[in-house]
Amino acid sequence: MRPSRADIDAPELPGRIRWLNSPDAPKMGALIATGPVLVHFFDFAQLNSLRALPYVLEWRRRYEPHGLSVLGVHSPRFGFSADHDVMASGIAELEIEHPVADDSRYDIWRDYGCKGWPSLFLWARGGPLAWAHFGEGEYRATEEAIQELLIADDVTRQLPAPMKPLRPTDAAGALVAPPSSELFPGGSPAACWEASATDDRLEVEYEAGGAYLVAEGAGEVRAALDGAPPAPLERPNAGLSAIAEHHRHERHRLVIEAAPGVRVWAISFAPGMP
Repeated sequence: MRPSRADIDAPELPGRIRWLNSPDAPKMGALIATGPVLVHFFDFAQLNSLRALPYVLEWRRRYEPHGLSVLGVHSPRFGFSADHDVMASGIAELEIEHPVADDSRYDIWRDYGCKGWPSLFLWARGGPLAWAHFGEGEYRATEEAIQELLIADDVTRQLPAPMKPLRPTDAAGALVAPPSSELFPGGSPAACWEASATDDRLEVEYEAGGAYLVAEGAGEVRAALDGAPPAPLERPNAGLSAIAEHHRHERHRLVIEAAPGVRVWAISFAPGMP
């Protein structure tokens, strides 16, 4: 969305924040003096964040040579993703190479007034806010806003056509069926369910375009849909893994079996086409 005012300036980044992928803490004033800056708030284990991430990475690849700077801000969605070492490992597995702030105390989150994951803020050269978006979607509009700022700096720039949607649900104006609500087996994003010898099974019915597991801890996790034999999930030591991805919005009964010590934080669902 375009900002309601033309005088919203970029807040300076707190000096006490730890950064990954940068030997020195970035200075917002220095960055916006040379070109536009895209700030991406995310959690490495949160579904919506990861569905938006490929767009952010491609925009950096396309437009950093033309003057765009990209900053990541990792504001944790889950209790375990606030751990610095766990966060650093998760970001490395995602092959994120631009600077990322460890915002586990939500200092930058509060300065920006974020409303969810992901959140995107695009600052024009000189500092005013040019574009913001909360949640998934508006990918083409965001890229067009980036291009407008780059062309405003240099009208001779030759820029590529905006990216094509990576998924049918990402297309502008796409009608999608809302998925089932995210489930927290431990009761909240701050608490987990831990499998044990006497409690190793979760069952849920859902309607969505896909189901995903947020978990950590060593041990096997198996999943089955609609009474099929359980099959092992490929998953990171800590983070998000796909349980099932469907061509359209579908209804299923899901069973998850976990080895003792596995901690499940959430079962998340993606939208699908009707």
